[in-house]
Amino acid sequence: MPFPSKLPIPAEVLRIAERLEGAGFETWCVGGAVRDNLLGYVNKDFDLATAATPRQVTGLFRRTIPIGIDHGTVAVLDKNRRPHEVTTFRRDVKTDGRHAVVEFGVSLEADLARRDFTMNAIAYHPTRFEWRDPLAGAADLEAKVIRAVGNPVHRFREDYLRILRALRFAARFGFAIEPETWNAAVENAVGLRHLSAERVREEWFRGLQGAQRPSELVRLWSEVGALEVWLPELQCGAPGAVPERLRVADRIEGQDPVLITAYLSDNPGATLARLKCSNVDTERAAAVGRYVTQHPDPGSPAHVRRWMAQAGSAVDDLVAIWVAQGADARLRVAVKRIRASGAPLTLGELAVDGEDLLAAGIEQGPEVGRILQQLLDEVLQEPELNSRTRLLQRALDLRARDPLSAPPSPAKDRSDETNARSDRG
Repeated sequence: MPFPSKLPIPAEVLRIAERLEGAGFETWCVGGAVRDNLLGYVNKDFDLATAATPRQVTGLFRRTIPIGIDHGTVAVLDKNRRPHEVTTFRRDVKTDGRHAVVEFGVSLEADLARRDFTMNAIAYHPTRFEWRDPLAGAADLEAKVIRAVGNPVHRFREDYLRILRALRFAARFGFAIEPETWNAAVENAVGLRHLSAERVREEWFRGLQGAQRPSELVRLWSEVGALEVWLPELQCGAPGAVPERLRVADRIEGQDPVLITAYLSDNPGATLARLKCSNVDTERAAAVGRYVTQHPDPGSPAHVRRWMAQAGSAVDDLVAIWVAQGADARLRVAVKRIRASGAPLTLGELAVDGEDLLAAGIEQGPEVGRILQQLLDEVLQEPELNSRTRLLQRALDLRARDPLSAPPSPAKDRSDETNARSDRG
């Protein structure tokens, strides 16, 4: 792959590089933005690698954030307060499969030699327009091959997350993983158990969002052994097969990682909890699991309203899944019309509340909740009933029909008093 004469370095990044170079510190553009631009993808998030130590970087710039200072990374803020990562040339001294102890003061070549894959070990000088590619990463890009730098077993044992990164890149770019690198990934997949859930979640979600087809990422995770370790509830079918569930996942609009994971999992709540997702995302996934098999009749507005009331915040997720499954598109239209109409779907949207019922003479207690639920059920059937006057009258009718909630009649009171006197006599 021939190198272009220049890369489109953003002016803010160029100013940071020029200041570092002006202070005598060799500085290069490295990482994903270099790789993506060589492949024709737009990526302006250029990272810088420099001979300056973190202390020297923070001394040169007024606004910095020590985002990973133990590993040599400082974020330099531009005039718009956007962060740009600047990392000192480094090499690993000791690793445990999750974290590395690094040493500064090495050359650019030594820094590139510690990277994960050859395609990520290409450097570009932003002011001299020079290229450094000591590991033939450009040739692997041209061949559409993902190859570990050096010994792949050692690379993966330094940080097991690199196995998942290889799968993400393969699914994103449609590249093949070089056989020795693939075999090392399979051999070391058991080491994925040592990773934190947060790092695995980020890699999984980024992989789903960036994959040409989510099903391809799932297949790779399955074949390398990562699903068994981290996502055992996901269904991917027999080896080499693409079951209908994966085909549907490929058609879900927006490639939402939470929604795709929930749809593919036999126990969405448990899957997202294991990945230590937020409570909001975990409950969202669990709701998808609860209601995904309930298909309302789009030709019945009342049926759709009742379903929307039950599914709550999961409605849009469920519609997205059913559309991907090829269901009747009228459901999406029906949901949109019901929302536009303002039809009440929850107790909070009724024209009366518990205080109104108490003021109307209904005794405080469980009966209030029961009547409100009955009112909502009737309004879901006929939204035009949702007026304060009509609902209060209906609430009194419901109380009067329930002998347990109606007050004792005067005749019954006198009878009880007569019986009591007779007992005492």
